[in-house]
Amino acid sequence: MEYVIGLIGLVVGGGVGFYFDRMRMGAAYKDRDQIVEQAKRDADNIRRDEELKQREELLKRREELEGSLKKNRDEIHQRDRELDRRESQLKERDSEYNKREKLVEAQQMKLTSKTKAVETKEKELDRMITDEQQQLFRISGLNFEEARAMLMERLEKTLKDETGTLVIKYENELKQRQDELSREILGMAIQRVASAQTSEMTVSTVDIPSDEMKGRIIGREGRNIRAFEKIAGVDVIVDDTPGVVVVSAFDKVRREVARQSLVKLIEDGRIHPTRIEEIVNETQKEMDAFIRKTGQEAMHEAHVIGLHEKTIDLMGRLYFRTSYSQNVLRHSIEVSHIAGLLAEQLGLDGVLARRCGFLHDIGKAADHEMEGGHPAVGAELLKRYGEREEVVHAAAGHHDDIRPEFIYTVLVAAADAASASRPGARRENLERYVKRLEELEAVACGFPGVEQAYAVQAGREIRVIVNSDQINDREAAKMCREMAQQIEQTLTYPGEVKVVVMRETRVVEFAK
Repeated sequence: MEYVIGLIGLVVGGGVGFYFDRMRMGAAYKDRDQIVEQAKRDADNIRRDEELKQREELLKRREELEGSLKKNRDEIHQRDRELDRRESQLKERDSEYNKREKLVEAQQMKLTSKTKAVETKEKELDRMITDEQQQLFRISGLNFEEARAMLMERLEKTLKDETGTLVIKYENELKQRQDELSREILGMAIQRVASAQTSEMTVSTVDIPSDEMKGRIIGREGRNIRAFEKIAGVDVIVDDTPGVVVVSAFDKVRREVARQSLVKLIEDGRIHPTRIEEIVNETQKEMDAFIRKTGQEAMHEAHVIGLHEKTIDLMGRLYFRTSYSQNVLRHSIEVSHIAGLLAEQLGLDGVLARRCGFLHDIGKAADHEMEGGHPAVGAELLKRYGEREEVVHAAAGHHDDIRPEFIYTVLVAAADAASASRPGARRENLERYVKRLEELEAVACGFPGVEQAYAVQAGREIRVIVNSDQINDREAAKMCREMAQQIEQTLTYPGEVKVVVMRETRVVEFAK
């Protein structure tokens, strides 16, 4: 019995276990199906997402390609429009060139026809002149050569008589007025040059901010002022005058270097022997550069070129030299201008005269370093630096120390005396001089047939160019005499004016 019950229990337990196993297996299958289904759905979602990304990338690439394609199309259209515009311009230019070519051809045809008409008229005129000449020859009983010889003889006799009369007239006037003419020429040259004058000085003053600075300039036991005087080569006077220190020296260049150095030391505030030496050396270099620049500027102002470097430096040093209340450098420039003007008035070389005048006092820049007066010193320096013999002689003889051998020495001496005694107002007289030249050219241009007129040689000559088609040789000779007479009657001028009338015939033809 117990066995049966146990067996039944076993069967029931096995059935219940089987039932629970079936239940578990059903739940597992159900979970499996859900997982598979969920995996399928996830796979579908991933696939759709990937397809969407690929489609977006394709759309993006398509848009980029379409944008690039549109840009290329726009560039092509732009180029097409530019080509069309250029083609239109070329067509317009071609059309304009064709019009011009037709116009030139028409004008050339007109010119050819006019040329033929003129040639025909010239031939007719020549024939008429020949007929009239033949009639005149028959009436007068002379042939062509006899009539021409008679006319030329009369004209030559008239010109000789008038020329002889004019020569005698001017010779007499020149003898009577030679002193007056020389004074007029010299006076006009002087009045055209300006003069700058300064006072002769041997001391320079330096302002100081306070009297306490005087003690610093003197230094302990006077070491600063002794070092400054030794290095700069000047005398420094420190007295009871408030706010001023005096620098004294006969050499103006050295005195100016010392003055500038002292000003720099006062501004710097560091005053001791080492600093004094540095400042003086620095100022000396600046002064050398200033002297070179001043000499070059003076050379250009005097219109003198090709000077030696040492000569330029010596001329620059004259800026700090005065003589008889006159700055020597300004005096040299003034003498250069006056000598050049005198030379041009006399028909000489104005360039050489200006060079002689500019360099005549160069000895004053070194007369304290070399023995002898400044004329001899200047001549020696100019000879050393390769100047011409006329320039050397002008420097040596402008004070009549030697007998003049060149006319330029006399001109420089006269210009030197004129500059020292009578500086003039250059600007006012320069305007008057230019006005006189303009009036001279205006008189010449007032005659019929005159094309151009030029006043040359500082107004001593007027050159007139006439139209060769309107004025022949005989009329040119007559015009020249009338022009000279009108200049004498209407203008005031020093000396005399030479009138030159020129006519030129040009024949031009083209080989085609």
